[in-house]
Order: sequence, then C-alpha cells, then structure tokens
Amino acid sequence: MASIKDLKKDINNVLGDIIEGVYVVEAANGKNNTKEGAAIIDEAIETFDELIEKVNKSKVENKKAHFKEVRNELETKATKLVDELNKLA
Repeated sequence: MASIKDLKKDINNVLGDIIEGVYVVEAANGKNNTKEGAAIIDEAIETFDELIEKVNKSKVENKKAHFKEVRNELETKATKLVDELNKLA
C-alpha cells in the first residue's frame, strides 16, 4: 500500500495541476479571471480541503479501505473537474 505521504502528494499534485490548467486555458483564450474558471478553482480547493481532512482522520476501522476510498474519491472529483476545465477551452 502506498504511504499516506504519497496519497497527500497525489492529492496536492492532481488538484494543483487542475488549478494550473485553468490559468493556462484562460491565458490561451485571452480571458483572465472568468467566473467559470474561478468556480473550478474554488471547487478544486474545497476538494483538496475535504480529502486532506479525510486522510488525516485518525479513528477509522479499516485504514486500507479508508485510504482506497479517499483515492477513488480523488479520481472521481478530479475527472469531474477536468471535464469542466475542458469546457473552458
């Protein structure tokens, strides 16, 4: 099983890349600080906070299952955010 540290890095990197993607798409289109872009960034930050809170939760019965659930949630929410990001382009 991957370490908790690696899971936290994955959460940070995936959501950070999505936020960076918003800035790149907006800059490429000549539109900065759009409402749609800001909404994606806000949702990515909220997702980051929620997932890190779940990772840091200390009292769970089955840690392996708990961390697998967090990783699956990251994949699901990241996919949704990427779909929204693709609509900006």
